[in-house]
Amino acid sequence: MTQPAAPLVDCRQVRRTFARAAAGYDAAAFIAQEVGGRMAERLDYVRLEPQKILDLGCATGASLAGLQARYPDALVLGADAVPAMLAEARRRHPASGPVISRLPTWLGGGARGPGLLAADALALPLAAGSLSLLWSNLMLHWVNDPEPVLKEFHRSLEVGGLLMFSTFGPDTLKELRSAFGDGYAHTQRFIDMHDWGDLLVHCGFADPVMDMEVLTLTYPDFDALAAELKAAGDTCAMTARRPGLMTPRQWRRAAEAFGRQAKDGRTAVTVEVVYGHAWKTAPKKIADGRSIVRFDRPKPGHS
Repeated sequence: MTQPAAPLVDCRQVRRTFARAAAGYDAAAFIAQEVGGRMAERLDYVRLEPQKILDLGCATGASLAGLQARYPDALVLGADAVPAMLAEARRRHPASGPVISRLPTWLGGGARGPGLLAADALALPLAAGSLSLLWSNLMLHWVNDPEPVLKEFHRSLEVGGLLMFSTFGPDTLKELRSAFGDGYAHTQRFIDMHDWGDLLVHCGFADPVMDMEVLTLTYPDFDALAAELKAAGDTCAMTARRPGLMTPRQWRRAAEAFGRQAKDGRTAVTVEVVYGHAWKTAPKKIADGRSIVRFDRPKPGHS
């Protein structure tokens, strides 16, 4: 029997890190907020009238109000795997609550605000084909294997539904990795934009559109970068990370190497942001591989 591959990402560490960061997340996660805003601008070019929207990996819910304002008739849900983040989201959105209280008025509801639920990206607690729009901002680089996650996204979307996401590309934090150079992982594994496009097609999505932009941030020193990453929960959770705490000497060597990359007293740090969207279309094959052939009925009066 083939043994399952050892995990690359320590998912428990991901949850622990974000749980610790939850209380101060809004003040620290300016990159996530900026990228979420840029994702929202991309919706201007998409023709969509969604009935049910899920923001997966919603954290404290920064994107929820914007999605609800853009699509006022839609049921908007936020999901996250970290209870502490959902607690902060409830404080951010006082009218939010369990999904059952978010039913639209025509279904006997009436409470305003997004519905919030705890959810694992590998097993969403939603019926197949129940979502019109699945939105995910900077979440996918935290999963162990993106393929089953994308397949779960595909299962959850209705035919004609849209997946829109952002993640980080391979050049992200390359200056940090260079400062260590010790063979251990010090950032998450970031997947190339073109590989995301191939994965989307492999998982059943159609017409994937990928694009990328590079943001450059500058820091006065290594400690400032490390503190910012920790406050936002963006520390490494790879299983190949260094076990245990770094010694003061190891930390000092990394800080010195980081400082040698500085110009005019500040070190530039690269953030490569990858954006993607793709559609769920009607299947062309059934489970056993046979093709589906569709015939249009002739209009009355035509032979």
